[in-house]
Amino acid sequence: MTAQWIDIPSGNATFGGYLSLPKRGRGPAVIIIQEIFGVNAHIRAVCDQYAADGYVALAPDIFWRTQPRVELTYDSADIGKGMELAQKTNVDLVVADIAATAGLLRAHPEVAGKVAAIGYCFGGFLAYLAAATGKSDAAVAYYGGGIQNSLDVAEKIAQPILFHYAENDHAIPLSAVDDVKAKFANRGNATFHLYRGAEHGFNCTDRASYNQHAAALARGRTLMFLAEHL
Repeated sequence: MTAQWIDIPSGNATFGGYLSLPKRGRGPAVIIIQEIFGVNAHIRAVCDQYAADGYVALAPDIFWRTQPRVELTYDSADIGKGMELAQKTNVDLVVADIAATAGLLRAHPEVAGKVAAIGYCFGGFLAYLAAATGKSDAAVAYYGGGIQNSLDVAEKIAQPILFHYAENDHAIPLSAVDDVKAKFANRGNATFHLYRGAEHGFNCTDRASYNQHAAALARGRTLMFLAEHL
């Protein structure tokens, strides 16, 4: 694959995004939405991984208004900084940025097919909110914190959506998972998976909470979901 930073227009401004293209050049598209740590090495690796699977993968820099191209690690100091950046972020503006990212991908010459949004942690929450705008054809939320507090927009989500949750998530209690599941009950467009023994951030190889089994299982399920809906 080939990868580079590109400019994404949004309103009267532009912001950056990390674009990774599949080796064969064309394919469906996925928007990879970062955690609170920026478009760091891990998120870029996720983009490259999806590009290797034949997807055009683009990770928008959602913190560009506060600190462009921030790249944080997973130590305690950077966790605090990431949480501070997230608290300063206007979620409505970021959702609009994700919609702009989807629009750019739909017009991109390398994109053949539909566009999905895949988010992790804070990005999982944003993928859920972005799905409610109808700008993505499918959405995947990995341990999306805060979804349970924004269930008023769930009825706006008509496209397929996949939720990955961890059994031992310190930030998302199982009662919150139950609340989200109940909101989508009998809707037919939502799929839920709970990973036994896994913790928050289980997909990230750079975190102490990385869980190889859960990450591999979730990735396989995500690829099947994308193959079916894109």
